[in-house]
Amino acid sequence: MSAGIDLQDVVCDFGSFRAVDHANVSIRPGEFFSFLGPSGCGKTTILRMISGFIDPTAGTIRIGGTDVKGKRPNQRPTALIFQNLALFPLMPIWENIAFGLEMRGVDKATRRAKAEELLKLVDLPGAADKMVSQLSGGQKQRVAIARALAVEPKVMLLDEPLSALDLKLRQHMRAELRTIQKRTGVTFIYITHDQGEALAMSDRVGVMSQGRIQQIADPRDIYNNPANGFVASFVGENNIFEGTAGAASGGHAAFDTPEGRLRARQVAGTEGKPVRLYVRPEHTILSATPAAENSVPVTVEEVAFEGAFISVHGRTATGKPITAELRNDGSATVPEKGAALHASFDPARAALLPDVDVRH
Repeated sequence: MSAGIDLQDVVCDFGSFRAVDHANVSIRPGEFFSFLGPSGCGKTTILRMISGFIDPTAGTIRIGGTDVKGKRPNQRPTALIFQNLALFPLMPIWENIAFGLEMRGVDKATRRAKAEELLKLVDLPGAADKMVSQLSGGQKQRVAIARALAVEPKVMLLDEPLSALDLKLRQHMRAELRTIQKRTGVTFIYITHDQGEALAMSDRVGVMSQGRIQQIADPRDIYNNPANGFVASFVGENNIFEGTAGAASGGHAAFDTPEGRLRARQVAGTEGKPVRLYVRPEHTILSATPAAENSVPVTVEEVAFEGAFISVHGRTATGKPITAELRNDGSATVPEKGAALHASFDPARAALLPDVDVRH
């Protein structure tokens, strides 16, 4: 069983500081939903309000359609996995997993059987009698998940649980977490500052900044159609042009910059607002001759080999840095340092986006 979560106009203040500013989101039962944002943006505060460790200053939180105001953490159908996992080092693994069941008065034989069942679920059969110190970082993560699942929560809350792992293990555990979530059907709410984690695992992502939810969408839409400049910049890399929007037609608008007149998609609702032009490095093309439009002369300053990709860093005559990303598949011609080239992009691949309102 799983439950949906609804946050309606939720506010959380700590003295004069507003940590969460009128958050509205509906998370569907059985969904893997991630809150993504930098440190201090309010994402962990939201998690702790859902779990009952913090009370909202205003607004309503519903779990499974029920208002949870006044309910303590142990009265909510949620389980929270902290960054430090909080496993008990002097207990064998099966007792760690069954600890919540013991607190509920479940007999030892039933607790042991449940622990064995969950160890199979998280792909750790045979680990029941090991100690925490005998496990790797990734195995400890799985034990923490099994312990949380033992009390049969309808909602699993995960606060940056992979942040202490090395890159390879983090990537492996992303797949593991997603598999476990799909296998159990439990609603997962995941907190992270790592865009790769959020995009790889989630059904939907809520991007946060300064206590506000900036955009909620599926990972592909978050990346390809960011709602504003903050989302575009936080989720992936961009070449950003300053300038003034001009005449618009057919969903595109002219954009006058120090590098010349460019053209890009005009996002609905940005008409008449200050905007910047954003285009991804992988959508920036380098060539020896200028393109018909959106072509900017650049001088190559550095070529960085990054495995699957090669990043070419250049600079315009006005001093503006430009990055183009080439696939390392043998088809791309890698330019030499100092080469004079033209960087161009398809107007459909670029967007005029507003800046996020700064909170005072």
